[in-house]
Amino acid sequence: MALSPETRDRLRRVSTATLATALFKRGFRTQMIQGPLPLHTPTESMVGEAFTVRYIPAREDLNTLEAFKDPNHPQRKAIEACPPGHVLVFDSRKDARAASAGAILVGRLKARGVAGVVTDGGFRDSAEIAALGIPAFHTRPSAPTNLTLNHAIDINVPIGCGDAPVFPGDVLVGDCDGVIVIPAHLADEIAAEATEMTAYEDFVAEKVAEGRTIVGLYPATNPANLEEFKGWRAAKGR
Repeated sequence: MALSPETRDRLRRVSTATLATALFKRGFRTQMIQGPLPLHTPTESMVGEAFTVRYIPAREDLNTLEAFKDPNHPQRKAIEACPPGHVLVFDSRKDARAASAGAILVGRLKARGVAGVVTDGGFRDSAEIAALGIPAFHTRPSAPTNLTLNHAIDINVPIGCGDAPVFPGDVLVGDCDGVIVIPAHLADEIAAEATEMTAYEDFVAEKVAEGRTIVGLYPATNPANLEEFKGWRAAKGR
């Protein structure tokens, strides 16, 4: 099921921290991708359905520069196959000693309207990728070509990325804290709940800045605070 424009817009306006809490309430504890952080500070959250690439350890006789001449090489094929609005996700086995991709490939993703790119390894040409402006998340810069250690074996299959399960079509959201994976069938309800949670958290932040204690406020165990929140929402149009 395609991500609706309303859900996509809602997810752009909430944090991965809030989403992690909403998922935790439903028993999901390992949906945050461990390691990758943004190459540049996002102005809004990255949102898109997952399109995946799976790497296995390289084998020397298969991983020569000649491999890139094959138009069906999975890494290169994924660059042209990832749909606009999706996020390309690399399973690089949490190994950043060789790059998952570089600036030319990421630039092609941007030109095709892809929403972002994530790896639990590293990117080469990291400064150039940061300058492109496309949301990009990795663990650290890595100059060696992916062929050095990685053998691209498949695309758009279930993968593990930074210890999180990622199934094709799952919804990825990325911000300054990293990237979280929302199971596709939960995207609408998680987005709606996180939007409500964010409104209350903004109210709380405002009251704390005014000197209010968190006792009874966060969490909202004092009914008076909830009544005050209703008035705050009406005044703020939230």
